[in-house]
Amino acid sequence: MATFQLNGRFMEVAQGLAAEGDITASWWQVLGGILDEPRTVADIGRRMGMTRQGVQRVADLLVDRGLAEYRPNPAHQRAKLLACTEAGYWAVRRISLAQQPWANRIGSSFTAEELTTVRDTMLRLVAALDADR
Repeated sequence: MATFQLNGRFMEVAQGLAAEGDITASWWQVLGGILDEPRTVADIGRRMGMTRQGVQRVADLLVDRGLAEYRPNPAHQRAKLLACTEAGYWAVRRISLAQQPWANRIGSSFTAEELTTVRDTMLRLVAALDADR
């Protein structure tokens, strides 16, 4: 039950933060999957824990809004790469400006060691869940 409560709270906060970039939380999630490099829709889905169909729907909306663009994929003729545009980077930057003070407020309730332990445990949980697929 605690997992659902935590997820619900995070999604509520994410929706509010994403509004700072004039996007939704799911758009932010997909943009987050391509900030460092262009990726295929399937790769984004695997990386961000989303279905390929869900990513495709959001990707098309991001492209329509000019926040992302499709590029040819030299490794695969049919699976194009989704890349963040300058407008997409700026949307995420605006969100980051709001997210940082929020994260600092929440994080101030914990020691650095506790936060490191939580992060490491979450990464181990994700790896265990991925291995169990």
